[in-house]
Amino acid sequence: MRSVKPKGRPPKALLNGIEDFEHVLETYPDDYVVACIVAQAHIDIGWAWRGNGWDIEIPRRNRDAFAAHFDRAHEIIEPFVKQHPDSPLVAATHCAQVSGPVGRKNSVADKYEHLIDLNPNNPRPMRAMGNHLLPRWFGSYDQLELEARRTAARTEHIWGAGGYTWVQFDAISCDDTACANLDLPFFIDGLRDILNRRPNAYTANLLAAYCANTIGQGYSGNDEADNMRAQIFDCTEWIVREYLTELHPMIWAHAAHGFDNNIRIRSPRKFAASGRDDALRIMASLFKSEIAAGNRIVFTDKGPRAMVA
Repeated sequence: MRSVKPKGRPPKALLNGIEDFEHVLETYPDDYVVACIVAQAHIDIGWAWRGNGWDIEIPRRNRDAFAAHFDRAHEIIEPFVKQHPDSPLVAATHCAQVSGPVGRKNSVADKYEHLIDLNPNNPRPMRAMGNHLLPRWFGSYDQLELEARRTAARTEHIWGAGGYTWVQFDAISCDDTACANLDLPFFIDGLRDILNRRPNAYTANLLAAYCANTIGQGYSGNDEADNMRAQIFDCTEWIVREYLTELHPMIWAHAAHGFDNNIRIRSPRKFAASGRDDALRIMASLFKSEIAAGNRIVFTDKGPRAMVA
């Protein structure tokens, strides 16, 4: 079996829990799909050790484990990058790996740009790129804005202005300056274009929950950022009234936690119930006049409708 103890890194105890994956990789050493799965497992474990805080907030042991898993992910994926230059799976794994402790400012955006060009229908790489272009990671506010506009231009045939919105999506939810610097009309145009091109229940729930919960509950005291947040929150009403045909409670629950992939969910049932409660609270506020008139709100394939109770 290949060693999983990177040179100069913490003892193997910090890398425990993934040995079975490594055994599979040893059995299929030339299979890039297996390699990507194992590398991504190391990346996920690394982030679980680290969390999303600033470096100064992370204990040394956790940072060492984070680096160790990312070093191992690099060892696994690097041989396949040139062998499969047009594979979205390899490109996505490589992006995830270079966005770790060894990432460089001039390489992360290039890697994400390549991945987005290979798989422009998938908004997740755009969201991840925006987050990783914040100054706390590998970019700057100017670079974030530039790459959001470049992405919108390159994916206009698919998303309209939505590329700008996807790149800014997670970045503005966790950074006041990024939010304050937002081109708000462009961002809202992107919301509309995304929904016009993907008018399905998942997308409607995602964007409504994002505007209402992720952004609408994230006021920080920064006047410029909070003004942007208030206007994005206002988009909740037209998204719900025009596009929402059913509720997806899990999406609302994750939105309330900023779509944090490292959140610990002890009870999926209770977690989903919290999302449903949030969604119904928002619906009650949006339809308060209809409800006050004695109507009930029913979701139909044409969106929510007020009907006589």
